[in-house]
Amino acid sequence: MNLVLLSTPIGFLGSGKGGGVELTLNSLVSGLLSMGHNIKVVAPQHSKLNESNNSADLYCVDGFEQESWQHKDYFAKDITSKGSLVHTMFEKAVSFVNNSDVILNFSYDFLPINETLKFDIPIAHLISMGDESFEISNVISKVYKRYPNNFAFHSLSQARDFPFIQNPNIVGNGFELSNYKFQDCKDGPLAWVGRVAPEKGLEDAVHVANELGEKLKVWGFIQDQKYAANIEKNYPKGLISWQGFLETNELQLELGKCRALINTPKWNEAYGNVVVEAMSCGVPVVAYERGGPSELINHGETGFLVPPDDKKSLTLVVKRINEISRKKCREWVEENASSKIFANKVSNWLERVVNGYKIKN
Repeated sequence: MNLVLLSTPIGFLGSGKGGGVELTLNSLVSGLLSMGHNIKVVAPQHSKLNESNNSADLYCVDGFEQESWQHKDYFAKDITSKGSLVHTMFEKAVSFVNNSDVILNFSYDFLPINETLKFDIPIAHLISMGDESFEISNVISKVYKRYPNNFAFHSLSQARDFPFIQNPNIVGNGFELSNYKFQDCKDGPLAWVGRVAPEKGLEDAVHVANELGEKLKVWGFIQDQKYAANIEKNYPKGLISWQGFLETNELQLELGKCRALINTPKWNEAYGNVVVEAMSCGVPVVAYERGGPSELINHGETGFLVPPDDKKSLTLVVKRINEISRKKCREWVEENASSKIFANKVSNWLERVVNGYKIKN
């Protein structure tokens, strides 16, 4: 198929601002290219794809960023303006429709979803978050009534945030595993990876490290400086080792040296990319049994799950982390979350979307 992928307008590809969407898009491009699909990617100015994805066509457009819906009030109204990135990116994507089979939207935003009803062309949406906005859930519901197949989700936990979705398309996620080196390091430090923002719950991982008298290595884009400063203020100096945002090739080398990843989301994660990235390197994960991560970790085999927000239990299972086989962590990813497996699921879903339009027309 000839596919147009519409990236998130929250940060350019490679900035770290887009969180898991950046990794997901690059992983999917890799898998789809290996299947022989032709790919165009529309993304914000300054974006770059992984070197291995250079055969995809990248189109960068300009515009001003808007606040993520995730950080707005739940009942905030859509105020998309003509000069916004999501608007200019969508216009660019639509300009390719005469030579494309389907537009695949990665943006959790009102405009691309709403515009689906205005065009008689296949526009599919890989939803990257749960129910974070009344406005977006409402427009998904509206479009779903006419095009029920046009939405896919990363996990069943995420799809359940939208009770009107019947028999959801679950595509999971997947990664180019040649980018991740297995390391059998059982005596390394503790790790935490993610955007540094309140919904990611970094303070709980810091609490665990403090209880154990250890440093915590933290990788990720600091989205909320005040939040980060408040955590640091509440704990001994030097407890948090800030490592900044690293691209995959650098991150995996450092993450693989760690003995455990602590995953502490305060919200319903759609999937849990960092969980799978860690396991790809052989690193077991301890996490709250909430959202996507609860579907990725086999308790007692690839890590441990504890009740949400239960820091005491989280601390106890970190002490048991060497019971976990690091090889089993890597094996689970190879069997369930490679870029090839992910691309196959997405490709099959998109074929159903395209065929649905053919039947209607």
